[in-house]
Amino acid sequence: MKHLPLTKQQLVAAMISLSLGSAAQAALSINGSPESSARVSWGGADSLSEARNIMYSSKSSTAPIKKVDNGYGTTNITNANNYGSSSNSYNNTYNTTYRGGFGSSDMLPISTDSRSVAVIDVETGKSIYEKDADIARPMASITKVMTAMVVLDAGLDMREEITLDPEDFVGPKRASSRLKSGDRMNRAEMLLMALMKSENPAAKSLARNYPGGYDAFMRAMNRKAQELGMTTAYFGDPTGLDKRNVASSNDLVKMVRAAGNYDVIRRFSTTKSYDFYVANYSSGNRTYKASNTSSLVRSGDYPIGISKTGFINEAGRCVVMETRVNNRPAIIVILGANSSATRWGDAKNILTSLATRRTV
Repeated sequence: MKHLPLTKQQLVAAMISLSLGSAAQAALSINGSPESSARVSWGGADSLSEARNIMYSSKSSTAPIKKVDNGYGTTNITNANNYGSSSNSYNNTYNTTYRGGFGSSDMLPISTDSRSVAVIDVETGKSIYEKDADIARPMASITKVMTAMVVLDAGLDMREEITLDPEDFVGPKRASSRLKSGDRMNRAEMLLMALMKSENPAAKSLARNYPGGYDAFMRAMNRKAQELGMTTAYFGDPTGLDKRNVASSNDLVKMVRAAGNYDVIRRFSTTKSYDFYVANYSSGNRTYKASNTSSLVRSGDYPIGISKTGFINEAGRCVVMETRVNNRPAIIVILGANSSATRWGDAKNILTSLATRRTV
């Protein structure tokens, strides 16, 4: 089946189901059964179209997937691996037990140059590579994964239009943005803009338009971190520009694992590109052509199911991702790379090692 580009109208329609019912999670079960397992898809070219196929269904399913555990329980996951092509799709059901234990004998025989790295075998919940993975470090825009979960947990109307205010452009640091004060998009588009393009004003506007306002949103972020067992984590802002936003690599594994329970995060974070129609009464309407901040997602050479990059000076170059190599899922966290080349070099080194890893 060929996927057509997603229009703004289709994006709005795709998110309608998020505001229906009392679903606490954003992702929807694929068959509408309350007992169904989460549909795990590995992103790429068709991620946004796949989001539409799940959420803009004639079945109008509103059943949420199972509530994410704190990292120490057992979750059943059904994997639908499409690699961006329907001809490669298949289903594979397995049990994923998160034991919270580390120190597997089947460690990856690699070295990395980034300051902190964690690689987890999702099937066993065990570490297969660690480097200073228990030390809290600034995470930069990796923060936006938590921002997205808090937004989606609130069950807000994703069709609601949000207007960027001048305060959305004020933060702990100056950062470049192609957005403007007065830009208007709906909540779904702001979320896509934050996850795919990592636009800071979009993330801040989502927090500002949360029930109870910005301060309530920040409390919800830190509360969510506590619920996930992220003992080293602290969030001072929703964008990642605040150097106080810190967590260890092992705690960020927990966050990525939790984010896997939200199909919206899966699809949006692995969307290669999107043309946003941005309305603005003062400066006029325009098209904002955006591409994913991850070169690995843009290339489409790797099966990536969740992705988020980050950078501020204090954090270095960072990335978190979920991948599947040799039919084996893994979560990768890289913090504190001194350059983009180091970050992607470490990531490719890990992916290559996973490809040659013994899986039996």
